Amino acid sequence: MSAAVERGTPRLSRRTVLKGAVAGGFVFGFHLPTAAIDAAGRGEDDRVPGRLAPNAFIRIDRTGTTTLVMPQVEMGQGVYTSIAMILAEELDADFGRVQVVHAPPDEKLYANPTFGVQVTGNSNSIRAFWKPLRRAGATTRAMLVKAAAERWGVATAECSTSSGQVRHAASGRSVGYADLVAAAAALAPPADAPLKDPARFNLIGQSVKRVDVAGKVNGSVVYGIDARLPGMKFATVAASPVLGGKVRSVDDAAAKAIPGVQKVVVLDELVAVVGDHMWAAKQGLAALKIDWDDGPNGGVSSAQMWDELRRASRGEGVVAKSVGDVKGGLALGSRFDAAYELPLLAHTTMEPVNCTVHLRADGCDIWTGTQVVARVQQTAASHLAMPIEKVKVHNHLLGGGFGRRLEPDMALVAVRIAQHVEGIPVKVVWTREEDVRHDVYRPMYRDVVAGTLVNERISTLSYKVCGSSILARWLPPAFQNGIDIDAVDSAVDMPYDIPNFQVQFVRVEPRAVRTGFWRGVGCNNNVFAIECFIDDMARKAGKDPVAFRLAMLESTPRLKAALQLAAEKSGWGRPLPRRVGRGVCAQPSFGSFIATIVEAEVDSKGAVAVRRVTSAVDTGIAVNPDTIVAQLQGGLIYGLTAALYGEITLKDGRVEQSNFHDYRAMRIDQTPKIDIHVIPSGEFPGGIGETGTTAAPPALRNALYAATGIALRRMPVDADVLAGKHPPWR
Repeated sequence: MSAAVERGTPRLSRRTVLKGAVAGGFVFGFHLPTAAIDAAGRGEDDRVPGRLAPNAFIRIDRTGTTTLVMPQVEMGQGVYTSIAMILAEELDADFGRVQVVHAPPDEKLYANPTFGVQVTGNSNSIRAFWKPLRRAGATTRAMLVKAAAERWGVATAECSTSSGQVRHAASGRSVGYADLVAAAAALAPPADAPLKDPARFNLIGQSVKRVDVAGKVNGSVVYGIDARLPGMKFATVAASPVLGGKVRSVDDAAAKAIPGVQKVVVLDELVAVVGDHMWAAKQGLAALKIDWDDGPNGGVSSAQMWDELRRASRGEGVVAKSVGDVKGGLALGSRFDAAYELPLLAHTTMEPVNCTVHLRADGCDIWTGTQVVARVQQTAASHLAMPIEKVKVHNHLLGGGFGRRLEPDMALVAVRIAQHVEGIPVKVVWTREEDVRHDVYRPMYRDVVAGTLVNERISTLSYKVCGSSILARWLPPAFQNGIDIDAVDSAVDMPYDIPNFQVQFVRVEPRAVRTGFWRGVGCNNNVFAIECFIDDMARKAGKDPVAFRLAMLESTPRLKAALQLAAEKSGWGRPLPRRVGRGVCAQPSFGSFIATIVEAEVDSKGAVAVRRVTSAVDTGIAVNPDTIVAQLQGGLIYGLTAALYGEITLKDGRVEQSNFHDYRAMRIDQTPKIDIHVIPSGEFPGGIGETGTTAAPPALRNALYAATGIALRRMPVDADVLAGKHPPWR
């Protein structure tokens, strides 16, 4: 891989989790100028006095350790390192002495500024906390400098900071932040402390080794599934195979005869077996004889769901954006119509769904890994009719999120089971099969597109996205006037210079499945359909796909520059062997501008081999370039996996896939060479965790088009179509 050059930085070990605050700690809220001394030496779950301003907090204690109470969760995206780097940079702290702790559930203090709820998602951790955290660091640094200047009787302008110390060059004196805590805490914070000029950044822009790597290598890191409590029991579940179904009866005689099985819990729509260990619970579950009442969805099939979606797509939708005269424009020039479809997808995180609960008469403790820690607390408290302060959620690192852990369902199931073993901690782990068959799936989409060409450029584009509204369920205030702003993301912000342009949304909720966020959210659908259509129009115009795009990107120079770089680095235009093609995708998503070119080969049987992927990205100020490269690599592989294999299907209301044998993942020997080029930029940072996932499917599809002349219109890739056994779906 190629990337930004990694500059010299110290090797960092995983930061030890802080278990309690040191008395006399210096505490700052993100929204300064509010400051206070946590003189009581509060513990982990009561560390923040109520008088502090909302959002996340910084602490410097008298040992010189800087602690960041992290408002976002770490699920492999490197945010613990990157956000800590922002803090250390603006504070001029010693990065080797910065510690990170999980924020407790508290939406008054830790709500994500973008959404107003405590959530990690939408590739916005850096974007959401870039300015607030820099301001907090700058204000803290200014107070420390003032404390030192008053001690020495000099002007603050004569002092400088670096590596956790204030220095006075004229006298050669220096003092560590630890020795300034008490004096600085007594000062009134400045109203508007100046931020660093990015030209003076020492840490931001460096490829810093992630703070969580050592623990992942030596096994000391703790995920939700690793939670261990004295006397803990284990449970696993079988939920109704049909959404909306119920348990009719259970024969548990054989299960109870298995050594280690302690209890069989029968709830309305699921059965759980509680055992001394996971093996006993799993064997007990397999021995159960369950008679299910399938309910109203017992006859639902994928074919029916697609028929319903296609019928709905023939109607008019709610207009989300309209520019120019689309109706008139479609009557002029050379018109082209197409529809593109994407199926239901599961998340298949490496860490299966799990949650540990200790329910007592006086409260409830929950151990899990979640993207919505406050929502987990609220859901449990509501179900238990318990005061919210009696429910404590201990969040852990996540073994993958991808949007699956934006749902609190795993915690609710665990709490319900714990009600039947009250007083005993119980860890509930879903098997991979239950995880796949009862996921909250990426919606199925059908996108209907029409466009016209005038002078070899697109003059009019009508785009209608048809699918589920996740926000209508997950965040109702964001669903207004029939428009799901996530469902039309990366469509309404069209990067191309098209004078007549319209986006519509048709809400269609599928039966027999729950739909939710999946890595790339609405962008992964819209980028696919739009970039495939742009390619189709380029070929209709007889133009090179890259040149065709470049001619329409005058008003989006950052994307244009990324596309030019990706084309150069990929060798775009150079001759290729027969049945090998290059395909392109250009997109502005999550505040970043990324161009991706995939090179792929198709054999006579329709089998696809991805040979190479090249991406160029302008993501604004690159906090940690190494993380950007890693996230794009992972996202591209995740997106290629979906394009090649990903599809959840239903028969008789039941999800047919269950594990990696029939819901495949790209394996290491199939993974292509991936070249990532990070474009230096001084712009506001963009998101990066999902951009690779959204880029891969259209770039691959367009490469297959170039290799075979076959324009696929739905995913996953159909080898029989590429082999010429039957025509592509239209």
